Amino acid sequence: MKTITTTDELAAYCAEAAKHPFVTVDTEFLRERTYYSKLCLVQLAMPGTDDSGAVLLDPLADGISLEPLYALFRDTSVVKVFHAARQDLEIFYVDAQVFPLPLFDTQVAAMVCGFGEQVGYETLVRKIAHEGVDKTSRFTDWSRRPLSDAQKTYALADVTHLRQVYEFLRDKIEESGRARWVAEELEILTNPDTYITAPKDAWKRVKTRTNSPKFLGIVRELAAFREDYAQKRDVPRNRVYKDDALVELASLKPKNGEELSRARLLLREARKGEIADGILAAIKAGVACPPEKLPKPDRSRDKMQVNPALADLLRVLLKAKTEQAGVAAKLIAPAADLDAIAAGQRDVVALKGWRREVFGEDALRLCNGEIALTAKGSDVKVVEV
Repeated sequence: MKTITTTDELAAYCAEAAKHPFVTVDTEFLRERTYYSKLCLVQLAMPGTDDSGAVLLDPLADGISLEPLYALFRDTSVVKVFHAARQDLEIFYVDAQVFPLPLFDTQVAAMVCGFGEQVGYETLVRKIAHEGVDKTSRFTDWSRRPLSDAQKTYALADVTHLRQVYEFLRDKIEESGRARWVAEELEILTNPDTYITAPKDAWKRVKTRTNSPKFLGIVRELAAFREDYAQKRDVPRNRVYKDDALVELASLKPKNGEELSRARLLLREARKGEIADGILAAIKAGVACPPEKLPKPDRSRDKMQVNPALADLLRVLLKAKTEQAGVAAKLIAPAADLDAIAAGQRDVVALKGWRREVFGEDALRLCNGEIALTAKGSDVKVVEV
């Protein structure tokens, strides 16, 4: 199995790959000790039935540039095929602000084709290629060199079987006329906002027991400092301080180092130096924030008056529609969205795009009393009222 370790080798491979209609891609990375994923290996394969067009690319090799790979990613005549591409795309976007276009994600395509929610690669390989995938090397340290033969075999399997999976799903989507459905889902994956966490917005991910604007104002400042510190130093945000410590600090509101030392959940390293100074400054800024600039939590769902009977009918309708369409129900609408629709909200993903065609239109008609549901045996049908 060939491993590319020089820029010239990579350029030659990418030039050959550009002659084909698609190339399959996967990565191995580490993120336990960094904020951003550390790219350790890239696997590539051209169309074919053997391993001759499959290679391993070592991004850790001395002096290698990934620019030939990024040039291939920019070549819109070649489809770039991934499975569950989100983390892979984040790596390439952070490194070079590039997205592989056009993109085909076999996990997204499989959900649209009725293989279930977030279907795994091994499942698709077993069902489509009728092969098994040895995952024993999944959790190895991909940054260590040299790579073992077992690691290399495992890594290559992630792109060689992917060729057959792609061709099957591509044809199935073309036959079903659902290419637009897949395209709508992939727009999210190729949107830079998907991969950028602005420090000022980091507080929205922190779970708190109170929605008090004053309290959330401090949470916002503490989360913003932590995110900025973690990004600039490329360390995991939880290595700065964890969410439970952040919430505790927002409650205690320490004004100096002595009061800060009383925080039970704060890591030892955060009780001094830059982190401690940043915490105290963030709390001071949060406390001093004018009322008109405090965070305004989304209370729309707190005030929802859900009609439980209608919500139950929507669940029955969703099950009937997704079974008919062969699509995973949770891909269309999670339970919270069904409750929101039953409460009269209309800014819901299930009522937009291709989901509206499959489920949303009839969901609205059901809410408006224009249709009813009937059951005969195990079948549920929509009838006009």
